[in-house]
Amino acid sequence: MAAGTGKSAGAVFRAGGLSAVAAALAFALAAPAGAQTLDRVANGEPFRIGYRHFAPPYSYAASNGQPAGYIVDLCREVAEGLKRTLKVATLKVEYVKVTAEDRFEAVRDGRIDILCEPTSMTMSRRALVDFSLPTFLDGAGVVTRGTPVKGLEDLKGKKVGVLRGTTTEENLRSTLGQMRIAADIVTVTDHPEGLKQLADGKLDAYFGDRGILNYLISNSPFGNRLNLSDQYFTFETYALALPRGDQAFRLMVDGTLADLYRTERIRDIYAKSFGKFPPDQFLNALFVINGVPK
Repeated sequence: MAAGTGKSAGAVFRAGGLSAVAAALAFALAAPAGAQTLDRVANGEPFRIGYRHFAPPYSYAASNGQPAGYIVDLCREVAEGLKRTLKVATLKVEYVKVTAEDRFEAVRDGRIDILCEPTSMTMSRRALVDFSLPTFLDGAGVVTRGTPVKGLEDLKGKKVGVLRGTTTEENLRSTLGQMRIAADIVTVTDHPEGLKQLADGKLDAYFGDRGILNYLISNSPFGNRLNLSDQYFTFETYALALPRGDQAFRLMVDGTLADLYRTERIRDIYAKSFGKFPPDQFLNALFVINGVPK
């Protein structure tokens, strides 16, 4: 399915990260069950939503400093579902900023109750956290200053940027290594930094989630110098990360999402972040498949 990468490259990408499963399982089996979120919030403690400072249009701090984005809005719906489940008139909500590096530990260690950002669901990550029903389908793309990349072979000898601590970094390293493509991989702490380095000539290409990259290029003062490839180099499924072992909370979250998917309300939430661009065939299929009956 990864157009432009060739069959072997697509297979390698799908296998990316699986080597970490065995090591992570040992930790998972020893880890205690997650805190019981419904009980804690029912006792007056805040519902803690984890979000990223800059991962638009999914999760970011708006110009007024408030958390915003498509997946943050889904978590606001979860908070409303929590109010209905607990039959309370008000609910104290706290927004906790996380990074690409510490987001899963924030869930595991109880600093947040739910992770609301473009989180790719993987088997190795399931050893640390649970996941909700899927929230989005996206994939990795590559940005260049000149001619768009058509295949990973085009990266030979190039300096390629990628966000540190992501599945995109893992898959990029794994795939280039297995395809014997020698490239200099440079990690950055956020996407704007990576795109700025690319625009300034410090990088030859930049990898990241296509939805985020498309948004940033469209809203960047130097966006006219950058080109996003048409190819998807991975297909990744986003979901909300939740504490392990908290089945009642996970059921409530999944019920809230399923209700949204069965109705037109999900399209209103989508349009708030993505404007006039309608969901593509993959996302429409996700809504239909995951609109699980009550």
